Amino acid sequence: MDDLLIARSQMALSLGFHIIFAAVGIGMPVLMVVAEALGWRTGDRTYDVLARRWAKGVAIMFAVGAVSGTVLSFELGLLWPHFMEYAGPIIGMPFSMEGFAFFLEAIFLGIYLYGWERIPKALHIFSGVMVALCGTMSGVFVVATNAWMNTPQPWGYTLDEAGNVDTIDPITAMFNPMFPSQALHMTVAAFLGLAIAVAAIHAWGLLKDPESAFHRRAFGIAVVFAAITGVIMPATGHLAGEAVAHYQPVKLAAMEAHWETEAGASFIIGGIPDEEDEVTRYAIHVPYLLSVLAEMDPNATVEGLRDFPVDERPPVSVVHYSFQLMIAIGTWLAALGAFVLGWLAIKRQVPRMKWLLWAVLVSGPMGMLAIEAGWVVTEVGRQPWIVQGLMRTADAVTPMPHLLAPFVSFAVLYLMLGVVCVGLLRRLVLQSPTNDELQEMGIPVDPPEVADAA
Repeated sequence: MDDLLIARSQMALSLGFHIIFAAVGIGMPVLMVVAEALGWRTGDRTYDVLARRWAKGVAIMFAVGAVSGTVLSFELGLLWPHFMEYAGPIIGMPFSMEGFAFFLEAIFLGIYLYGWERIPKALHIFSGVMVALCGTMSGVFVVATNAWMNTPQPWGYTLDEAGNVDTIDPITAMFNPMFPSQALHMTVAAFLGLAIAVAAIHAWGLLKDPESAFHRRAFGIAVVFAAITGVIMPATGHLAGEAVAHYQPVKLAAMEAHWETEAGASFIIGGIPDEEDEVTRYAIHVPYLLSVLAEMDPNATVEGLRDFPVDERPPVSVVHYSFQLMIAIGTWLAALGAFVLGWLAIKRQVPRMKWLLWAVLVSGPMGMLAIEAGWVVTEVGRQPWIVQGLMRTADAVTPMPHLLAPFVSFAVLYLMLGVVCVGLLRRLVLQSPTNDELQEMGIPVDPPEVADAA
C-alpha cells in the first residue's frame, strides 16, 4: 500500500466510525426529549424511566463520539496538511461553529443528566431540546464544510493571477450551493438511522416480552419517528441528487454507472459496471427516470462518464454499488414507514403485530448502513479531487512516510472504543425494567390494549 492509499484508508476508517456517533448525537436526544415530554403531559412515569435510560445512552455515545471526533480533527492536519493550508482559512468558520455547538451540547447535556428533580420540569426539557438542537447544528456545520469541498468552483473566495487564494468570504463559503440539500439529506438520514435502530432494539424486547410497558412505549416513539423520517427521506434524496447533477455531473454518472451522454436518460437499477469496456452489464433500465430525477424533465440531457477524462473519473463500481445499496435501503424504509403511518392514521394506534416487529428488527442496522453507503458515494464519488476540480487528493496528502503505523494504531483505538461502547450499551439494554420492576417503583402498568389506545 502506498502512503496515499493508507492516508485515504485511515480517513475512511475514522469517518466511518465517527459518523455512527454523529448520527446518534443528532437523533437520540430528540427521542429522549419526546419521552420526557410525553411523561410530563400524560403523567405516565414509565416515560420518565425511558427518558432516563435513553439519556444514559446519549451520554455513552457522546463520550465515545467526542474521542473519535477529536481524532478526526487531528487527522486533517496530520494527513492532509496541503489541503488545510489551502482551505483552512476558507472553511474555518463552519469548523469553529461546530466546536461552539459541541461545547454548548456538552453543557446542556450535563444540565440534563444532573438536573432531574433539581430544576423545574420545563427547564429540564428545555435543556434536552438544546442538546438535540446543538447536536443537529454540530452535524450541519461539518456538512457545510463537506458541501464546500463538493462545489466545483471558487465559492466564498477569489484567486489571484497566480492561482493563490486572494480574498475570503467565510460566510458565503459556508452557505455554498451544495449546502442546503446535503445538510437536509444528512440530518434526516441521521434521524432515520438512529430511530430505526432504537425501534429494532425495543422490537426485540417486545418479541421476548409482548406485554412490556417499557418496550411498548419505547417502540411506539421510535417507530413513529422512523416512519416520519423514512417517508421524508426520498424527497431529501431527490433534492441532493438534483444538486449533484448540477454541480458534480461526473459523480452522478458514476452513481448511475451511466456512460453515454443522452437525452431522456434511463435510471439504472443493479448492473455490473465494466470500466475497461465502459458499459454496465445486466442492468435494469427505467426509461427517462434519470433525466426526471436530475432535471425534472424527461427529455433532459444527462452527461455520461465518457465525456470526462479517465483520470478525472471516480472508481465507478464502488460509487455505483454504494449508491444502489443506499437507494434500496431508503426505498424499503420508506415503504415500512408508509405502512406504519397509514396504520396509525386508520387504527389510531401504533402497529405492533409480530411480523412488523420482525421486519423492524431486521431493518435495525439498515439505516446506519445506508448512512455509511451515502458517505462512500459523497467522498469516493468526488475522487480524484479533495476539492472538486481545484485540488487533487494526491496533492493534499502529507509527505511524511510510514503512515501504516498511525493507521494501525488508530484502528486498534477504534476497536477498543467500539468494544467498550457495545458492552456499555448492551448492559443498558439488558437492564430494561420489566413490568414487575416498574410496579415496584410505584408505577402502575396498564394492560396492553389500554396502553395502545393511549
